[in-house]
Amino acid sequence: LRAVPPGVAQPVLKVGVRQNRRGGAADGVQRADGPCLCIRREKEAGEDMKPKQIFAVTRYNFRRWHKNPRIVITFCLAFVLCFLLSDKAVKFAKEYETTMQLVEAFVWTFGDSNSILLSSLLLLLLFADMPFISSATPFYLMRIDRKTWLAGQAVYIALATLIYLAFILISTSLVCMRQSFVGNMWSETAAILGYSGAGQKVALPALVKTLEMSRPYECMATIFLLMLLYTLLMVFVMLLFNLKKGQLAGVVSVFAFSLFGFLLNPQTIKAIFKLPDALMYKANVAVGWLSPLNQATYHMHNFGYDLLPRLWQTYLIFAMLIALCFFLSLRAVRNYNFNFGGTEA
Repeated sequence: LRAVPPGVAQPVLKVGVRQNRRGGAADGVQRADGPCLCIRREKEAGEDMKPKQIFAVTRYNFRRWHKNPRIVITFCLAFVLCFLLSDKAVKFAKEYETTMQLVEAFVWTFGDSNSILLSSLLLLLLFADMPFISSATPFYLMRIDRKTWLAGQAVYIALATLIYLAFILISTSLVCMRQSFVGNMWSETAAILGYSGAGQKVALPALVKTLEMSRPYECMATIFLLMLLYTLLMVFVMLLFNLKKGQLAGVVSVFAFSLFGFLLNPQTIKAIFKLPDALMYKANVAVGWLSPLNQATYHMHNFGYDLLPRLWQTYLIFAMLIALCFFLSLRAVRNYNFNFGGTEA
């Protein structure tokens, strides 16, 4: 240390932590006799760490799947559901002694709104502990802010939903694997279901416009994306109500969301309002735009000759609603009262 000359006041450095506008610690060294020297290295490092913090929260949630009976039961029930829903298509192919394309069972099964509804409700069991508070949550909140923590939960929700739907796709394909081929063309079974009207008798929505407007893998990818967007919207609605009103309100919101889609279909509207057949087309178009469940149904879209929503319009609507729910969740988490009593490890 150099000696300070006599008569010269020694500068005093005050190293302190100042609180910034976001509630975090601002870095800097403040001189008693001069302006603040703002050193932003720590803040920039914190911003660089945010993606790592988000994925750390996501990774921890997936680690809780290990030996978790609730997760095992969810996927077992999903496999049973796929077996029961696709069994009609398999029996039909055996009865007519025809083969099927590998993903046709998925297309015919989940091209129906009721099948989409049943599969999405199983996510209630998968996300029963939303907003995923555990014994590690206090330690995460000591190191990251609430918005970063919620972003990690959102990434976990998206990835878990994607894994769940991929499992449904694989399970449905495995059920009919012994009678399937992998070529990207519709099978003889699909032609019989679509053009003979036999699909209506066995409740399989093999519509002619589905056969004429797409190929099996393209159709499968579209249905998969529609299911993903619908289930993500449902889960984010559940997350929003969980943060604002509690877990019970989140479960109730999912049932209300599903009931709205189930009741808002052309046949129900025709039965309630006793509409003549001449007005059924208008009711069909209105339902196609208003019901999220019908927008998640492949054949309820405009392929060039009606007024139903086009696929890109459905994608945009779902994306905007999901983003809106996430934005409202970010606002709701600021006032969320964390209760760490009795949390699981």
